[in-house]
Amino acid sequence: MDIIPGLSQTASALDANKQRLEIIAQNIANAQTTQGPDGEPYKRRGISFASVLQGVNQQGVEVQGVFTDNTPGPTVYNPSHPHADGAGMVRMPNVQVSVEMVNMISASRAYQANLSASKISRQMAEGALRIGQ
Repeated sequence: MDIIPGLSQTASALDANKQRLEIIAQNIANAQTTQGPDGEPYKRRGISFASVLQGVNQQGVEVQGVFTDNTPGPTVYNPSHPHADGAGMVRMPNVQVSVEMVNMISASRAYQANLSASKISRQMAEGALRIGQ
C-alpha cells in the first residue's frame, strides 16, 4: 500500500525538471563558446519528456531524450577574435540567453509546484495517520 499517494509521480517530475534545469544551465554557460572539442561552435541542447505508466493507475514522467539543436547560430564580425575566419567573421553558438532564461523560469516553477505537491501529500498522509490517535 502506498502511504503517500502520488509521491512517485511527483518524484519523477522533480527529477525530470532537475535534468531540464541542468541542460538549460549548460546552454547558458556555453552561450559564448565559439569552438568546442570538435572545432564547431556550441550547439544548444534540449530535453524531451514522455509520460510513463508506473503502476496500475499511476503515471509519471521521464526524460525521453536529450537532443541537439542543429540550427546554425549567427555570425558576427570580429576580426580580432581567435576563431575568426579570413573575412573576420565568427560563427557563434545558436543559444539565445533570453529564451534560455524563460525556459529556466518555467522549469524552476514546475519544480517548485511539484515540490509543493509532495509536501502537501506528506502533510495529508501525516494527518491521516493522526486520525486514529
